[in-house]
Amino acid sequence: MRRSFRFLLRPTAKQTVALTACLDDHRALYDAALEHRRTVYTKAGVSIRYGDQSADLKHIRADDADGQGRWSFSSQKATLRRLDKAFTAFFARVRAGRTPGFPRFKGENRFDTIQWPKNGDGCRWDSQPEHPTATFVRLQGVGHVRVHQHRAVRGTIKTISVKREGIRWYVILSCDDVPAASLPATGTTAGIDLGVASLATTSDGEHLVNPRHLTASADRLAAAQRELALKKRGSKRRRKAVARLAALHGKVRRQRLDGAHKAALALVAAYDVIVHEDLRIANMTRSASGTLQAPGTNVAQKSGLNRSILDAGWGVFLTILSHKVESAGRELIAVNPANTSRTCARCGHCAKENRITQAEFFCTACGHAAHADVNAARNILRAGLALRDAAQAA
Repeated sequence: MRRSFRFLLRPTAKQTVALTACLDDHRALYDAALEHRRTVYTKAGVSIRYGDQSADLKHIRADDADGQGRWSFSSQKATLRRLDKAFTAFFARVRAGRTPGFPRFKGENRFDTIQWPKNGDGCRWDSQPEHPTATFVRLQGVGHVRVHQHRAVRGTIKTISVKREGIRWYVILSCDDVPAASLPATGTTAGIDLGVASLATTSDGEHLVNPRHLTASADRLAAAQRELALKKRGSKRRRKAVARLAALHGKVRRQRLDGAHKAALALVAAYDVIVHEDLRIANMTRSASGTLQAPGTNVAQKSGLNRSILDAGWGVFLTILSHKVESAGRELIAVNPANTSRTCARCGHCAKENRITQAEFFCTACGHAAHADVNAARNILRAGLALRDAAQAA
């Protein structure tokens, strides 16, 4: 299977300058290639392809030896492929009748990743294996950059990417043939109901805590945002204020990611089969503001609910859970969430009146009482096992 390994880089001050210059030059190459495509099509009606621009890259590097010529030829070709993929996706959206979204020029804060398509071609992982305590990655034009390697890399390294997040730099290794770390069978199954009060509730009655990292950092984020609003655009102080705000948001993102990993790992270690709701999170968090002619209702309440859902990080959690389930040799099933919170897990009676409050469930038919999320999780588990049985029978 394919897996990614992400590590924090520890560049020196000089290497940080070189990494920033490398990123800026790749962004300039991307924008120049986009402008080339637009100009040629506008004036001559001819579509420029990746092969044409890749062939021109050799001359660009020769004419700018101290600029574009400093960096890896393979990484620059990967940047041109990135633009080609953007155009491919654009034309696919046009053919499908969706909002196209023409490829845009990349501003300074909209281009943060460089990729080397092959380990050893312009980059090399573990470039100083003789070093007794540290790991390094060598990047052409930058040098040997120290890596904070907190776990072993498994499989065969296929691509190496460097990503900037605020003031931090990360290296991302995409590896093939990563061996699965199968866990021993437990003989247990569970359904999970995602929520806001608790991140997830299992059919066994366990509640996984929702840390609410964004809410906990709300005061500091608001203060940083107010400070940013007072700074003059283009000033050095504004750039520092932007960096401080980005650092706070980055911390919240890392906290949420860490919590999702721990919660998913606990579920995978405890259960052989895990069933969850197949949620459409993007639809659930749409704004209720509406239009001027047809304004929405309960806009403030919907806005607060959207913020709570996004703070819980359901999408991140489910993505991580699916990866860990695959790696551990477990089974993950997604079911339609319709009426799972209104249906009695004991008798099957479905009615809106069964859900008394957000946390209480009382069946109006048989009198069954339970925590609403636990009742929903049991319905989710039953639906998932029924789907699995039907698939096995077919």
